[in-house]
Amino acid sequence: MKHRAIAAVAVLALATLSSTGVRAHPLDPILLEIIEHDDVVQLALRYPVSPRPGMSPLGVKLPPHCRSLPIVDEARRGGTVSRRWRADCGGQSLAGATVELEGLSSRDNDALIRIVLLDGPSVQAVVRPDDPRLTISSRATKTLVLRDYVALGFQHILSGLDHLLFIFGLLLLVRGIWPLVATITAFTLGHSVTLALAVLGALTFPQGPIEVLIAASLVVLALEVVRAGRGRLSFMGQRPWLMASAFGLLHGLGFAGALQAAGLPDGEIPLALVSFNLGIEAGQLVFVVAVIALHSAFARVPGTQKLTSPRWIPGYAMGSLAFFWMIERTTRLLGP
Repeated sequence: MKHRAIAAVAVLALATLSSTGVRAHPLDPILLEIIEHDDVVQLALRYPVSPRPGMSPLGVKLPPHCRSLPIVDEARRGGTVSRRWRADCGGQSLAGATVELEGLSSRDNDALIRIVLLDGPSVQAVVRPDDPRLTISSRATKTLVLRDYVALGFQHILSGLDHLLFIFGLLLLVRGIWPLVATITAFTLGHSVTLALAVLGALTFPQGPIEVLIAASLVVLALEVVRAGRGRLSFMGQRPWLMASAFGLLHGLGFAGALQAAGLPDGEIPLALVSFNLGIEAGQLVFVVAVIALHSAFARVPGTQKLTSPRWIPGYAMGSLAFFWMIERTTRLLGP
């Protein structure tokens, strides 16, 4: 990006990100798990608490031959509600039947439904607010796995403000199209490696410390943006591709935590992993193109050609938000 107007565009984009809330992952997925047993069907529903006017409570509408039993357990931890109960379906299988997530149409979240049939593998599918019903198939098709996990990856990256802010920082730091392509590619390779290793069980890390370290990586990148604005690049700032690949390893572990929380379909783990990563890359590309287009449009506004605002201004804004996240996550990690 050219020097002119860069600070104004950066501050505008940061304000847009912050207007959705200061938490880095405000869009926690809605998860519904249905497990068939010989005598009953076990249900578990987890969803984020994000009340707003007109939002309906969430519920599960089962086929007519099923009768829901009283709730066994309901708990609220932080901003998430977990509910467990059972249903009596008279010994009939749910295969071929339709379930509906009532109240989803009044929310912004997609929902992941995982079905474990008594005489078959687990089946997973994503339902959306405009169509909250799912007809249960006896198996997950490759097409559905590809579609659903690309959507999950796309949704996760665009709702993960910390990941977007890191990419945004790279856009502020790197000059020239090919250095930018190399740097973004290095970040992609870094997070792809740890995402795959963590999901396949080769790496195991607790998510709490990883989230703190991801916020710390943003603080470091913000410092590099400030140094670049003052013409004093460090070793890492002079080699942004190296910094992007190293910190990409951390962000990949964060992506893996989201994917593991959603779950993986039996027999289609490699496809689900690749699809989720493709969704992340698609969302990342959309964000980069949107920021560049915003800068281009702003630069065409009469009078902005004379703007020469320093780059360290968005660096301080970015660093302040990242430092807040780091303190917040550390406090949550050390709390009761």
